[in-house]
Amino acid sequence: MASNTRLLAFCCFFLPFLLSSSAQAQDCNSETFSSNKLYSTCTSLSDLASTIHWTYHSTNGTVDVAYRITQSSSDWVSWAINPTSTGMIGADAFLAYHSAGTVQIITSPLSSYGVTIANDSLAFTVYEMSADYSNGAYTIYATLQLPNNSTTQNTVWQAGSSFSNGLPSAHPNTGNGAQNINLDFLSGQSASTGSGSSTLHRRNIHGVLCAISWGVLLPLGVIIARYLKVFKSMDPAWFYLHIICQCSGYILGVAGWGLGIKLGSESKGITFHSHRNLGITLFAFATLQVFALLLRPHKTNKYRFYWNIYHYAVGYSVIVLSIINIFKGFDILEPEKKWKHAYIGIIATLGGLAVLLEAATWAIVLQRRSEEKSHHGANGTNGYGGRPLQQYA
Repeated sequence: MASNTRLLAFCCFFLPFLLSSSAQAQDCNSETFSSNKLYSTCTSLSDLASTIHWTYHSTNGTVDVAYRITQSSSDWVSWAINPTSTGMIGADAFLAYHSAGTVQIITSPLSSYGVTIANDSLAFTVYEMSADYSNGAYTIYATLQLPNNSTTQNTVWQAGSSFSNGLPSAHPNTGNGAQNINLDFLSGQSASTGSGSSTLHRRNIHGVLCAISWGVLLPLGVIIARYLKVFKSMDPAWFYLHIICQCSGYILGVAGWGLGIKLGSESKGITFHSHRNLGITLFAFATLQVFALLLRPHKTNKYRFYWNIYHYAVGYSVIVLSIINIFKGFDILEPEKKWKHAYIGIIATLGGLAVLLEAATWAIVLQRRSEEKSHHGANGTNGYGGRPLQQYA
């Protein structure tokens, strides 16, 4: 049994780092912007070496956008929203280019191929716009009202080198048309790059992994260890069930923790301090619990009492901190209320189960103590040492 315990501990300790390293794979460029502008979500666009960053404001249906594209300073670049189609025709575009040594930005509706670019107003409200050029890349900044109050929009982008009367002119219609995706500014999902490329989607994965691991599997493992071991028929099955829950929770939890660290490193200037610090503390305590498997002395060892204190104190601390941190995560992600309610229901169910098992197991233990007293006499000697629920710990 000791060798099996150490094998399980080895798997618990090393597998998470393999998973967390893959979870940290970057699929959206970490970029900084002028004036320390910050955006909550970004996605890498597969065409024209470009990225789009944005923050959606649900209170008024506006969005702050930063579109970045690697391009020669002698070229022009454009980013547009097309409320009616998927290409440039019918799009309302922002165009950035160099003129007289400075970066200019204009807006122009694109009603047809070969249309003359003119600095004209768009079909939707634009509150702010600017552009810059740095390190071989243009960046277009804009704050705008999403057309038709819809979070899902056809977004289009293109670049060219032709100018007419000092303004960008249409690129040759040779098949190298504008690139486009159907982007949901609320969820971050897009038709061409898929949900996996969005920061919001990875935040959701981080939240699900942490809620299932720290918030469900670890408390379930504690319930199994505390109560099932009272039933003699469950020995040693309770121990292996406990280890399976704890190791599975640790592996998934560290994968979620690694993804959270990666997301934090990509969110320059945005730090959720208490959530991050609690997460780091949880990881440290959970890792201590894994080492507890390796250091677990035999039940008859004189140090077993101190190991029990260490194991219980760290274990219950992990449970309490994990539940607190999961609710902090809900406050950060602000998902639909049904997800928070579902987790509250799960925790309430586990808590209710623990209360019922606490009463049932104490009834069993007290009955056994009474039988022991009858068998051994009135001196009260029994096999539980005053700690009836830890006799198999």
